[in-house]
Amino acid sequence: MNFNRTYGIVFVAIMLLTMGCATSQQRAEQNTATQKAVKEALTNRHLRINVHSMNPFRYASRTVSYGFFLELKGDTLVSCLPYMGQVYQNAAVNTEGLNFEAPIISYQESRPKKNMTRIELEVRTKEDHYNYILEIYDTGTAYIRVRGQNRDSISFDGDCDV
Repeated sequence: MNFNRTYGIVFVAIMLLTMGCATSQQRAEQNTATQKAVKEALTNRHLRINVHSMNPFRYASRTVSYGFFLELKGDTLVSCLPYMGQVYQNAAVNTEGLNFEAPIISYQESRPKKNMTRIELEVRTKEDHYNYILEIYDTGTAYIRVRGQNRDSISFDGDCDV
């Protein structure tokens, strides 16, 4: 009876180790698939970043509700982002956030780290002239910094929708 109990414990331990190996293998496969999807999205210049927090220049960081995003569609930028900060020019300025779709004026892509791609782009709207810096990691994590000529800077944290 003691032998059967020991055998059972060893069997359970082996099963748990086997399941742990399968789980880490699945994670590795998922990470590889994510890296491939991010690389493909960057190559095609079609990328959507879902934002989960914002970091205003003058205020504390805040978690944002679902539905805010930044999307790169070829030569067009779609920005649906919240905004908190000082607006320096009141005439015709949209105070509802950084919500617009605009053609990209300039676009530069670089790879300063082996696991990160940096995109610097400019857009112009009726309200302002914006510089966006996107830092996109192979894991799908993304950071967005926005500077406007007539607004305080703001940054966002998010994840690529791959």
